[in-house]
Amino acid sequence: MTEKNTQSDRYSKELSKTNKMKDSIIKGFRFIGLGFFEPLVRLIAGEDSKKYSTEVLKKIIAPIASILLFIGVWYSGSKSLFNTEANYKIEKVRKEQGDAEAAKMKACIESGDFSCQPNTLPSPSQVWASYKLLLKDHKKISADKNAFKQKTAALNAKRTAQGKNPIVYTGRPSFVDQIKTSIKTVFAGFLLALLIATPIGIIIGLSETLRTSFNWLIQILKPVSPVVWLLLVFMIVKTLTKDSTGDTSFIISFIGVGLCSMWATLVNTAMGVSSVDKDYINVAKVLKLGSLQKVFKVILPASLPLIFTGLRITLSVAWMVLIAIELLAQSPGLGSFVWEEFQNGANDSNSKIIVAMFVIGFIGFLLDRIMLTIQKFISFDKNEGI
Repeated sequence: MTEKNTQSDRYSKELSKTNKMKDSIIKGFRFIGLGFFEPLVRLIAGEDSKKYSTEVLKKIIAPIASILLFIGVWYSGSKSLFNTEANYKIEKVRKEQGDAEAAKMKACIESGDFSCQPNTLPSPSQVWASYKLLLKDHKKISADKNAFKQKTAALNAKRTAQGKNPIVYTGRPSFVDQIKTSIKTVFAGFLLALLIATPIGIIIGLSETLRTSFNWLIQILKPVSPVVWLLLVFMIVKTLTKDSTGDTSFIISFIGVGLCSMWATLVNTAMGVSSVDKDYINVAKVLKLGSLQKVFKVILPASLPLIFTGLRITLSVAWMVLIAIELLAQSPGLGSFVWEEFQNGANDSNSKIIVAMFVIGFIGFLLDRIMLTIQKFISFDKNEGI
């Protein structure tokens, strides 16, 4: 009997340990906005196999199937466009140079030689090859940078001691370097938007008179195109830095991004502050809190869900407009990369543009997940993210 009780206690402890681990994993997935993995965890843990098998099918298997379907449609479409463009090139050569040259063109296309491939929508395999090529190129450029630093280390030490500027590497940036530049720019722009929009939103939200007075201005400026904001910022920055010899493209880019994206945070902050429950305000009056205490201890905590919704939208908008702004400002980021590849017109340029498109989308998704995680960490709204 004692042995049976011991085994039962041991089993209960192991079950409790397993359940704690399972709950921790589920909480972790929910916290980072990946709650759709919960049914899989519960299914693996042995819970209600019928119920959670259906949930896994809906939330995990179906999305994977949709990805495979997307790749299949993409491959079929690219193959069809490739054949159409190849036939056009062969027929064009036949009309202009004869059957012998047309046969050579056909053989060249079939051989896979880059010099004669149709320039159309690339296939998934071509995009993957371009992705690996870009990573290889990054490693080469990184090695060149390190070699340059080692070569100029002694000379730069002397120049620094003499009060002169060190010699810097001026070679072209790699694809990974351009990604880093874009991320740095978008976070700088987001921080600028946060510092401008949040205080103004709080001030406007506290006064109905100010909301009425400035609403027209917000509604007029909110839909203004990124191109227009960029031109305005360009005029101001160029005037203020006319004696500067440095590169102002980063300054122009992040200010343009901040001004384009701040409106969602401004509007949501004003809305959140103005819609705080009056009971909270009355409690603040009873406690005789000062104006700043009332804002920081009562109004802001109650407004956080709406403010963070605005911040998530702001970060998403910032990432979207960044590409267009970098393209126009000639900042060495992803926008510049896409434009240069488009202008280049090489046979693998289209593949590289598609790689950039997926990278832009994936980073946008990660930025949204980061904001959702922060929101869950500091807000009372504990609802699971999608």
